[in-house]
Amino acid sequence: MPTIKILAERELREIVPLDLVAVQCVERAFHSLATNTVAMPPILRLDISEHRGEVDVKTAYVHGLDGFAVKISPGFFDNPKVGLPSTSGLMVLLSSKTGLLQALLLDNGYLTNVRTAAAGAVAARYLTRKDASVAAILGAGIQARLQLQALTLVRPIREARIWARNASQAEALARELSRELGIPVTAFAKAIEAVAGSDIIVTTTPADQPILSAAWLEPGQHVTAIGSDAEHKNEVEPTAIVRADLYVADSLRQTRTLGELHHAIAAGIVAFDASFPELGEIIDGTKMGRLSQKQTDLTGTGIRDTAIASLALERAEAAGAGSSFES
Repeated sequence: MPTIKILAERELREIVPLDLVAVQCVERAFHSLATNTVAMPPILRLDISEHRGEVDVKTAYVHGLDGFAVKISPGFFDNPKVGLPSTSGLMVLLSSKTGLLQALLLDNGYLTNVRTAAAGAVAARYLTRKDASVAAILGAGIQARLQLQALTLVRPIREARIWARNASQAEALARELSRELGIPVTAFAKAIEAVAGSDIIVTTTPADQPILSAAWLEPGQHVTAIGSDAEHKNEVEPTAIVRADLYVADSLRQTRTLGELHHAIAAGIVAFDASFPELGEIIDGTKMGRLSQKQTDLTGTGIRDTAIASLALERAEAAGAGSSFES
């Protein structure tokens, strides 16, 4: 039997940091989704409502790649109340030639966090002004931190604003990010105040009611919505989609059934079969990118998990990281 590589979270943090290589890895995944033969089934989700929990299973195979990932991603959003992280999980990487297990990535959700933040950076790279310098982050969890960090990789961010329902958490995160990034990061008591005058707005919450009003948005602003990865989640007022000059999906098939587009369709203000560009098409140049005011809907795709898992295994083998196991 072939040898299986096992990598723990601490090892994955060392070999797969949130950097430009990770951003480029995710960018290639978006491009592949638009240009290559990709098998990507719908997300399998298990809801555990009494504990405010959900478990997503995602996978994708890109024609020509040696391996594909299957990810199990739990999200239990009351966990921080008892001192536990809200997300966890693992990925398995299997051979696309034999189906045999190649690697077990015990990342506790770390790789998902990196690829999600990198996706936000890719959206900003292609859909924001090159001189965009003021970012507003709605939310104060791990993605709030990583999305801002990722934005600094692709845009000259000189100022950031943080808003969250938990004001003390927002203030603590603002202090930490100011020190870490060397830029002023301010916590705002009201979301509308954080949004006003910002160039880039990123929503990072599991909200089931909009936290971003369409009336707040100004010409030239860009919104990246990453929290609405299930039918019941909704961070952005649906009318924002029709008011924007450009709406971009990570996967149009997926955002029609979950995410922000799903809510606009349910409200009857967007037709189910309305056509919008996908981010991969804009990367490929087959669809037009930036206009004045736009929104990117990132619901999370299995192809990004395959991409980041493949990068992790490649780097682990180059660094001699992890342990080997023969079943």
